[in-house]
Amino acid sequence: MTSILRSPQALQLTLALIKPDAVAHPLILEAVHQQILSNKFLIVRMRELLWKKEDCQKFYREHEGAKLESLDSDPGRFFYQRLVEFMASGPIRAYILAHKDAIQLWRTVMGPTRVFRARHVAPESIRGSFGLTDTRNTTHGSDSVVSASREIAAFFPDFSEQHWYEKEEPQLRCGPVHYSPEGGVHFAAPAGGLGPA
Repeated sequence: MTSILRSPQALQLTLALIKPDAVAHPLILEAVHQQILSNKFLIVRMRELLWKKEDCQKFYREHEGAKLESLDSDPGRFFYQRLVEFMASGPIRAYILAHKDAIQLWRTVMGPTRVFRARHVAPESIRGSFGLTDTRNTTHGSDSVVSASREIAAFFPDFSEQHWYEKEEPQLRCGPVHYSPEGGVHFAAPAGGLGPA
């Protein structure tokens, strides 16, 4: 993989997934979307999709990496199978989010992975507010720059991170930026107009 040159002030990208438990409930889906907007994320891309079980298995196998050794135990294997079945059970919404500190901010907005803990230490977080169980915890987010690049490529295969950093990122960072409620994404406004660039 080639290295992408970024300005030190460049916006950071992260993948955000809204899981089937939230997508199935329009009010929760809208509340999570509003959390994204109120935390000043720029929505670079958004799509809804049904995730095939095979794609889900591949994603979580790669995502877990070294943690897979623990999945060889019966409880770990059960959790993995339950997670794959759940993620393939209905529509999900995928976002590419941009912010100065997108990865850490999104992880903070989501709250702890374990719903019981989220309810006690971050009750206002997405998982503290809407999570049901440790697999049905409403959201997923990248945990590093490397995983963000890999995960964005998995959900947005036509998205070129390098092209975005070269062409779109400077315009979004330097503004003016507008949000399109119809498309659900932000765009840089051309000089003298409000239409999409």
